[in-house]
Formats: sequence, structure tokens, C-alpha cells
Amino acid sequence: MHKSLIITAAFFGGLAVALGAFGAHGLEKITTDEKILHGFQTGVQYQMYHALGLLGIGILADKYNNGWISWAGRSFIAGIILFSGSLYLLTFLKIENSDAVKFIGPVTPFGGFFLIAGWIFLLLAILKNK
Repeated sequence: MHKSLIITAAFFGGLAVALGAFGAHGLEKITTDEKILHGFQTGVQYQMYHALGLLGIGILADKYNNGWISWAGRSFIAGIILFSGSLYLLTFLKIENSDAVKFIGPVTPFGGFFLIAGWIFLLLAILKNK
């Protein structure tokens, strides 16, 4: 399990760098709306933070080999996809003035829930280690 977590962390980390570069150089050519730019930047930041967290979970998985560590990893992956992914999608929907914003907007807090749960599961993995 830990190898797949590390691979996933590397993917999300590299993607965060690429998206951050796009946000800094390409997105500003599309929109100057500070609120939209800030939302995209928040997605990138949280993706990178949790990619690093996922990397740590992958490294710790052998030492804290219990179900909680697996749930921590799964929660971070779900949280990155739902939280950051919804912020990226919202960025482009807002630029296009799409009505779909009202359907995607509520997804972001669910992603945040998974990110928080991942940290709680990581704590439990360490506390419950045999």
C-alpha cells in the first residue's frame, strides 16, 4: 500500500506545481478577478500540502501498519480530488459564467471534510499503534 501512496503523492505534488505555474502565468491572462484567482490558488496550496501529507503517510505506512493509516491515505486522496478539484472546476465555471457553479460549489466542503478526516485518521494511526 505504501508504494501506491507515494506514487499518488508524487503525482499530486507534480500536478500542483504545474497547476500553480498555470495559475501564475496562464490564468491571469484569462481573468483578473481576484476572487477567482484566490480560489484557484487555494486549491493549489491545499493540494500541495496534502500531497506532502500523503507522502508522509506513505513513508509511515510500514511503521504504523494498521487500518487507520490506510484510511488517512484514502481520505487525503478523496479530499484532494473533491476539495482542490472542485476549486479548479469552479474557477473555469466562474470564468464562463456557468450556472453549474451552484452544483459544484457544495462539493468543496465535502472535500474539506475528507482532508480533516485524513489528519484525524493519521493521528489515530499513531495513537493506536501496537
